[in-house]
Amino acid sequence: MTRPLRVAIVGAGPAGIYAGNILNRQLTEAGGEVAIDLFESLPAPYGLIRYGVAPDHPRIKGIVNSLHEMLDAGTIRLIGNVEVGRDVTVDELRERYDAVVFATGALRDAPLDIPGIDLAGSYGAADLVAWYDGHPDVPREWPLEAEQIAVIGNGNVALDVARVLAKHPKDLLSTDIPANVVAGLEASPVTDVHVFGRRGPTHVKFTPIELRELGEVPDVDVIVYDDDFERAAGDPHADQLLASNNQVKVMTRTLNGWRKPADWEPTASRRLHLHFLHAPVEVLGDGRVEGVRFERTRPVGDGSVVGTGEFVDVPVQAVYRAVGYASSPLPGVPFDERAAVIPNGGGRVTDATGAPLPGVYATGWIKRGPVGLIGHTKGDALETITNLLADASAGALPAPVVSAGPDGDEVLELLEARGIRFTTWAGWLELDAHERGLGEAWEPVDAAHADIVRERVKVVPRDEQVEISRAGALVGS
Repeated sequence: MTRPLRVAIVGAGPAGIYAGNILNRQLTEAGGEVAIDLFESLPAPYGLIRYGVAPDHPRIKGIVNSLHEMLDAGTIRLIGNVEVGRDVTVDELRERYDAVVFATGALRDAPLDIPGIDLAGSYGAADLVAWYDGHPDVPREWPLEAEQIAVIGNGNVALDVARVLAKHPKDLLSTDIPANVVAGLEASPVTDVHVFGRRGPTHVKFTPIELRELGEVPDVDVIVYDDDFERAAGDPHADQLLASNNQVKVMTRTLNGWRKPADWEPTASRRLHLHFLHAPVEVLGDGRVEGVRFERTRPVGDGSVVGTGEFVDVPVQAVYRAVGYASSPLPGVPFDERAAVIPNGGGRVTDATGAPLPGVYATGWIKRGPVGLIGHTKGDALETITNLLADASAGALPAPVVSAGPDGDEVLELLEARGIRFTTWAGWLELDAHERGLGEAWEPVDAAHADIVRERVKVVPRDEQVEISRAGALVGS
């Protein structure tokens, strides 16, 4: 190929950025050239790292720094605030690029199909996460009116949600949490947050650091129940996990450390309860949430549980389901509704007959489902890009039918002509500097906040993000 390979990547979260970085590195090391455009529906990059992780996770900064370096190298062109399927169609991208890689992730809550789940006061955890992370497309206010809250799920998202709901807002101010979220949390009357899982304490899907952080929240008591541990005892599958998995050992030790003597009394103003072997069967209430009915479960020895026929009702005024994420379909791209992924083989998108669609690929959660951590995302991107380059070497990629123009700006001109106010990497640097400036300018409201240092404060409204990005940067740079 005498011209650079032109590739569009849709989604500027870790999956898309890793894919672009791997593609550039592999092709340039082989002596080739590539032009990569990274399309993102939001004005800012980083996807779920910016809008899907609790703000009190400082270790996420390391991931952001790594992603920043990849984009700042100038080998990937960021085109933000562009929704593929609305502002530009998939067919239009395929006409302009040798390959299109979809890395749009999984942004919506997986369903929990039980009676009452649609009552007022019942929410998806992903929506709450988007709110407290300052996602520009969610309402600025959230109805935090409950004193007792149930969080259904035993993964890290459930812990994040429970921790943020139970935490005093003062202890979140050192993060980039937006001002409207602080105001909402300060008005919350919550006293008790309950986290429920179907299986026993050895089978939780937390990570050790997420679990340990619960015990470090000021003025929040963590409460576990001896009865749950006693019901889980004697499970051979749990014993096998304890003997073979160091993470399970660490988490089991942490959980057992929170067991209290019979005469223990809580001292904190808020409590976070961890319940095991509880399967939700119904959300209770007349018009709005008043409680949740659970069936107690027991382990059967193979990692699964069965119901015991014993039911308990727990009074709460709000329920958050945190039972997983699900991807959404894109117009013009095949989608498996049951698995909530783009059908593919090794990242090569396939049609209804199972045949690959030439030049169309997927990576990340939209490819494999919402499982795995950052390491899995890197490996996933490597597989997809390896297959893309193999197809390019075999001459299997359809050539673009629309010229990119001498400077590669034809697609930008198309967006401009449609009135799309797209953002760029230079624009993100402006927005990033603005948010850091807001953090530096923050002043404590009283002596109790005097020792708090704010590195940044997120800008929430989309229009404001776009204005800041476009005002301080040359669009198209």
